[in-house]
Amino acid sequence: MQDFIESITPLAHHLADEAGQIIRPHFRQGVKVDHKADESPVTIADRGVEERLRAIIEENRPEDGIIGEEFGIKPSQNQYDWVLDPIDGTKSFVIGRPTFGTLIALCENGVPILGIIDQPILNERWFGAKGQPTLFNGKIVRARQCPYLKQARLASTSPSQLVEEWPILDKSCNFFSWGGDCYSYGLVANGALDAVIETQLSSYDYAALPPIIEGAGGHMCDWGGNALTTKSDGRVLAVGDIALKDQILKILNN
Repeated sequence: MQDFIESITPLAHHLADEAGQIIRPHFRQGVKVDHKADESPVTIADRGVEERLRAIIEENRPEDGIIGEEFGIKPSQNQYDWVLDPIDGTKSFVIGRPTFGTLIALCENGVPILGIIDQPILNERWFGAKGQPTLFNGKIVRARQCPYLKQARLASTSPSQLVEEWPILDKSCNFFSWGGDCYSYGLVANGALDAVIETQLSSYDYAALPPIIEGAGGHMCDWGGNALTTKSDGRVLAVGDIALKDQILKILNN
């Protein structure tokens, strides 16, 4: 496995580099916003990034599958799938807030084994892979030890995701922060946040994240406590200290 990870890592970084090259010229340039069928926003940058990344993957690894937010699924001819979110946090991108990111994952039989969060404006990149420590701009990072929920810093993207759960969580933790999209998960890996709780996610929203969180010493699961796969139900929990897992899941499942 480690030999395979090492062989595929340059391609993963190349994909992230290419995504940044496409995104930067559009940032804070009044990019036109369209709306998809579910009313979520999409821009020329979202589409351009995914088109480019899909072309690179198909050129270099034609048998691999691709699961992308903008252009759907190309079935795998082996056990590997690339899972792509060209701009996770398009709303942040549109308003010029640099907390969005490109998410790139490689899954083996549906299980994430490699993940990248790339923030091209701040030039920040998290890289995680199975069996390896998480790197932030090439340096090893570790999540914070915080075994007590009362001392923990929690985050989620939108109050609409936690209508019933948030009031209890807010009273139970140190503080709760809204917004951040994929960037919040990078902050868990860096030890600035202790947990991220979200719902209503698709596989391209979360597949890149478990290798990053877990390689930093944290843990990521669904609300049932199960490991995440491309078939998970979109309710996710990331914790920097596994001692927080059961404390938070108890609240979420009540």
